[in-house]
Amino acid sequence: MKLLLDTCTFLWIVSGSEKFSGLARAAFLDSENERFLSVSSAWEMAIKYSLGRLPLPERPEVWVPRIREESGIEALPIDEESALHSSRLPLLHGDPFDRILVAQAIVHGMTILTPDEEIAKYAVRVLW
Repeated sequence: MKLLLDTCTFLWIVSGSEKFSGLARAAFLDSENERFLSVSSAWEMAIKYSLGRLPLPERPEVWVPRIREESGIEALPIDEESALHSSRLPLLHGDPFDRILVAQAIVHGMTILTPDEEIAKYAVRVLW
């Protein structure tokens, strides 16, 4: 299974938080699954860091790729097909970062690891 991590899920996984479900944790740890972090999540973390709303141990351009790679998570670029697919999504969620995650998951046949109930309203596979 291809797993696309929501930004909060990525932050919880790499911090060792207990905030995510046993099902989500098991899916993430299953070596048969591929794990991805969207570039949109890296962008979201960079913006929140620059606004002082996301404390990180290092600048995001150093910390995010290092921690992502150490955690066995691949970067998922934002491709044109996914960007354009986002225009076909109903307006269920106002967060542009989450909307591109949904579009990427649909286009690339991925399951999103997220507790976000708004994301779960879309016609996309969600695991939590």
